[in-house]
Amino acid sequence: MIFAGLPLAQLVAIFGAVGLGVGVLYVLKLRRRVVAVPFSLLWERILRDKEATSLFSKLKRLLSLLLQLALLALLVLALGDPRAAESLVRGRTIVVLVDASASMQATDVAPNRLAVAKDEVRKMIRGLGGSDRMLVAQMDAMVTPLGPMTGDTPALERAIGAVTATDASADFPRALRFATDVLRDADRAEVIVVSDGALGPASDASGPVHLGGAKLSYVRVGRGGRNVGIAEFSVRRYPLDKSRYEVMLELTNPGSQAEDVELQLLGDGALVDLTRLRLQPGERLPRFYPQLSGASRTLEAKIARLDGTHDDLAADDHAYALLPERRRAKVLVVTEGNAYLEAALLLDEYLDVTQVPASGYAAASSHAWDAIVFDGVTPAEMPRANALYLDPRGPGSPVAVKEALKAPGFDRLDRRHPALRFTAFDDVNIAAGHHLQPQDGDRVLGASGDGTAPILVAGTRGGYKFVALGFDVRDSDLPLRPAWPLFVVDCIDWFDDEDARYLSSFRTGEVWRIPVPGSVGEATVAMPDGATQPVAVHEGRAVMLGERSGFYRLTYRFPDSGGPETVTTFAANLLDPAESAITPQDRLVVDGKDAGEASAFHLGIRREIWMYLLLAVALLTALEWATYHRRLTV
Repeated sequence: MIFAGLPLAQLVAIFGAVGLGVGVLYVLKLRRRVVAVPFSLLWERILRDKEATSLFSKLKRLLSLLLQLALLALLVLALGDPRAAESLVRGRTIVVLVDASASMQATDVAPNRLAVAKDEVRKMIRGLGGSDRMLVAQMDAMVTPLGPMTGDTPALERAIGAVTATDASADFPRALRFATDVLRDADRAEVIVVSDGALGPASDASGPVHLGGAKLSYVRVGRGGRNVGIAEFSVRRYPLDKSRYEVMLELTNPGSQAEDVELQLLGDGALVDLTRLRLQPGERLPRFYPQLSGASRTLEAKIARLDGTHDDLAADDHAYALLPERRRAKVLVVTEGNAYLEAALLLDEYLDVTQVPASGYAAASSHAWDAIVFDGVTPAEMPRANALYLDPRGPGSPVAVKEALKAPGFDRLDRRHPALRFTAFDDVNIAAGHHLQPQDGDRVLGASGDGTAPILVAGTRGGYKFVALGFDVRDSDLPLRPAWPLFVVDCIDWFDDEDARYLSSFRTGEVWRIPVPGSVGEATVAMPDGATQPVAVHEGRAVMLGERSGFYRLTYRFPDSGGPETVTTFAANLLDPAESAITPQDRLVVDGKDAGEASAFHLGIRREIWMYLLLAVALLTALEWATYHRRLTV
């Protein structure tokens, strides 16, 4: 026997001191007062009866004292927390990974798989040995420990109660690596995975996961596997007709029987298209919808069974997408007059162009524009906006302007950059220009002299994008070519993140980077369920890990502007065929070994002896109360 609480010597001292006090109080309780009576003959019979029962009275007093000393002994032993030496040394260290991925929302078991999984973990918690310790962690796109490594039942109950389902897939290798780190050098280490088994291989970019000496156990949750889901969903506007759009989606039926479904497309909440389809077992059916109209901002896809019943997983029956806004980009042109530039800006009807001379430009209000075009003008201070510089000069240029070049040309081009989309600069004739010196991180889009003299550079300054062209377009034949207006519009589209806006939805379980103006330092996001949380902003992107499907609203305000808040809407979807395949797996293989069954959990039995000592105290107290009222003790 080992005392895990107070040491034995201290317990003996406590028992001796308190026991002495109990004995003194007991003796004082038995002292009788001397009372004078008027006639002693009346008490003779009573005294004779008392003498007849004197032995029983002595036994009553002794029994009462022994009960009180027994109560004291039990309380003192409970303070010592006595345990068997073997159990104290051989306690287990357990990490429980609870799968909270989208497939755990399946309702093939009531009320759903996650609820059943939590009940299974609660049974383990109540069956822990007195020396066992456990840590509960939620496993989804991340791994979240929900409490410390402890043997305290209430703390573990609170931890498992905090597990919530997500609309993301589980990162199983990350969870296993977390568990092995926690259990490193632990005695009798064990990893218990509570899941439906749809976790994928236990390997990542670092290679397969090795558990070392830890035991792996698997608790299977789930029973059925009938489900139809949306595996892909994307939408985009036509670049030159933003009133129309096209939709690409894909349905999947991972089950073993054919399914008849109804597919709805909703634009801004109104029905746009309705299709009835039959999906064969294991089929993935793509669908393409061109030339659609009737939606201005949001688009949703819903599937449902034709017979009116529901499949086992609702999380993949609804997908969301966001159409790029049909707004007019605000463009400021700072020029003393350039007919070629003015004509190029007429190509896009969704540009709201304002032209001012150099004297009318105010850098203080530059953040109010989506793009600024400086034509032969370079401000002393860089603007707080994306900017296109045509023939920049002076210290205000985003790139250093070096020596003059005679008859430069585009000997090298970066055709993959969005600013050069659909353009051809190879044979442009230029009378004169300047060598531009890029900084680290800038991208050379075009260079002369076998690529040694950059004349077209793109990059970012202070979180804002820029493109610098190292010659006056009027000193070339570029304005006479189709590439000129396309180049100007491509630059503005890149500034305005037009390509990023065509990302109609994010995928859950990934880190999202939502474009915001470079001067914004903080933002707030409203979740699909209405909850809000702050979001970090880094280099013109609001960064967050998303785990819920639906529409989000990002709110931010320009610093020191005093203006109203700006709201950006974006969408997120599950879109994971592996999560739609909800058939539970009977085996879980890690490091080439099958996981075993979770065992050695005995419900209702704990090895903490102090619990039973306190129970004995309560029983003895009740016994003393009963014997006292029956006059068996004093």
